[in-house]
Amino acid sequence: MRLRNIAGSREVIADSDFTVKDPEKKKGLWHKEVFGNNNPIHIEIGMGKGRFLMDLATLHPDINYVGIEKYSSVLLRAIQKQEQLLLPNVKFIRMDAEVLCEVFAPDEVDRIYLNFSDPWPKDRHAKRRLPSREFLKRYDQIMKPDGVVEFKTDNKDLFEFALEEIEPAGWTLDAVTRDLHNDPVMNEGNVMTEYEERFSSLGNPIYKYIISRKGK
Repeated sequence: MRLRNIAGSREVIADSDFTVKDPEKKKGLWHKEVFGNNNPIHIEIGMGKGRFLMDLATLHPDINYVGIEKYSSVLLRAIQKQEQLLLPNVKFIRMDAEVLCEVFAPDEVDRIYLNFSDPWPKDRHAKRRLPSREFLKRYDQIMKPDGVVEFKTDNKDLFEFALEEIEPAGWTLDAVTRDLHNDPVMNEGNVMTEYEERFSSLGNPIYKYIISRKGK
């Protein structure tokens, strides 16, 4: 059974205290109403089972983390893990990333993580890729001026595409590596995802960049 087809997952998500329902009603209110503090907000788009996000949240209790996942049965796994960890600085949303700007206000987000995103290999689907210029425009609308996007993948073609999108979208490349785990600078403090651990164990290089809008 594919995870996204587990029966009853949407009902569990709807009943969970760890998910934010009607997130568009929290636009501009994430600090005050959702987390009850003014700590920075970091979001991961396409968080899967949530290992990366919750590992970060454990390491950095002074940062608020929001995990976004569109597949209910995958999000269910993250909820089950959070039920054990009870991290106060983690919340989840089940939604499509295309509506980010309806959920977060300008200057509300400090950092965005994109980890092993769907490559959407057909050219006609390029605008659906999370590091595309279309999505970079969305990130631009919700992030603080000094906010950054961190992107990791094992897909070389997707990574080359992502690099080409940076300048046209008005962003700046701050750091880049085509072999993260053998890059002592960029790999320092690296938190792995499930996919990352699996792919790297097979000998696949991990690509990563960090981009910002310096000078904006």
